[in-house]
Amino acid sequence: MTQAPTVAKLSLPTILAFSGTSLPLAALVLAVAVHLPRYFASHLGVSLTVVGGAFALVRLIDIPLDPALGLIMDRTRTRFGRYRVWTVIGAPILMAALYMLFMAPPGVGRPYLMVWLLVMYLGTSILILSHSAWAATLATSYNERARIFGIMAAVGVLGSVMVLVIPIVMHQQGFGDGEGVRAMGWFLIVMTPFAVGMVVWRTPEKITRQRADERYHLRDYLGLFRHGNVWRIMAADLCLALGPGWMAALYIYFSKDSRGYTVTQANLLLVVYILAGVVGAPTIGWLATRISKHRAMMVITSLYSLALFALLALPKGQALAAIPVMFVTGFLAAGFNVTTRAITADVGDEVRLHGGKEQIGLLYALTSMTSKVAGAFSIFLTYTVLAEIGFDPKEHAVNTADAIHGLEIAFLSGPILFVALGGACFIGYKLSAERHAEIRQELEARDALYDEAPIIESLSGAPAQTLVEGA
Repeated sequence: MTQAPTVAKLSLPTILAFSGTSLPLAALVLAVAVHLPRYFASHLGVSLTVVGGAFALVRLIDIPLDPALGLIMDRTRTRFGRYRVWTVIGAPILMAALYMLFMAPPGVGRPYLMVWLLVMYLGTSILILSHSAWAATLATSYNERARIFGIMAAVGVLGSVMVLVIPIVMHQQGFGDGEGVRAMGWFLIVMTPFAVGMVVWRTPEKITRQRADERYHLRDYLGLFRHGNVWRIMAADLCLALGPGWMAALYIYFSKDSRGYTVTQANLLLVVYILAGVVGAPTIGWLATRISKHRAMMVITSLYSLALFALLALPKGQALAAIPVMFVTGFLAAGFNVTTRAITADVGDEVRLHGGKEQIGLLYALTSMTSKVAGAFSIFLTYTVLAEIGFDPKEHAVNTADAIHGLEIAFLSGPILFVALGGACFIGYKLSAERHAEIRQELEARDALYDEAPIIESLSGAPAQTLVEGA
């Protein structure tokens, strides 16, 4: 069995400090998916079709942004670092958009919503891409990547739980749902610079070695799509984002109108779902080191799809009975990002070995792009379906039995189907731990030649590029 080159194991404090960016990002994803669309529709008086259409259109406009950012990040060289500088750039952009969205006045229309959603997604994209690509260069071994992405996901879960607790506490203090959502916004605004500051201050950054005369060309980027594993990870990421995103957009409506839970009970159950990821993310990261990442993915997606069926079998109005199901599904869902992000890093090594150039930023941009496509269609499709079946989202509205039945079908069908398809994408996947160890050995040997080439050139007179390419 081929062994990977010896790599120093990252300390837990280093990984925890680096994972800081996951706190506001994971909290933001949850707040935007579950609460922000409903906030505009139910509290600010924006119609369902306008909200759904605005989120979908902005996501579609935003899609080319991630590849462009990935290309720029891959080519960035500064004394301050590559991904560190982008992390610093993204924070203030995100903070400005958060204020304008979560503190929006009543009566705003589609243009206001679209402009600030675009700014928010720009800041989010910069932080997500720089964080993921930085993690891929920080941890280079197969198992170490499963470990770091597992801890990052667990830290992100804490951020999600923290933001979910806010409306619960606000409601207990006598505040309404709208005030709770605005409190979420302030939490995100304050947390972002604190978390980013910890990452920038405490985390080292290693820039991949390459020739000084190396240039990027369009064919280098188009060559990514010649790799079957690139298509595989993009398809999996699309499905695994579309399923939970679909469910998140309808979660509050399903909990209140179908299951008979209060908003507070629904949020508490969501806390259970998210908090289960504190255990689930590192556990599934550990499982990936034992049975391989792609097999772990197929196991958890199959179990997740089966577990969702239990939601409709639970008695209505009995929130306590839903706790075990929410814990199990949350435990499993926490592994989706752990495995896909770690697998993306491995595929990035495979791409660099064959193409000779670092393209991990672009590769993460492509998977982020598929997540945006999923986000756009999940909100657009679910809200369009609700409008078509005659579901009324307004506060204190009374819906018909047919409308509620349609809500139940919409809530469960998408997640079950797409999550199962996401796991099926890894049938036939061959980039095992052994193969990745071989790839890392070849990359380390080539990187060493890049370091030695200038010395050899000074002694032999032969061009450094010729020496490296001829090795």
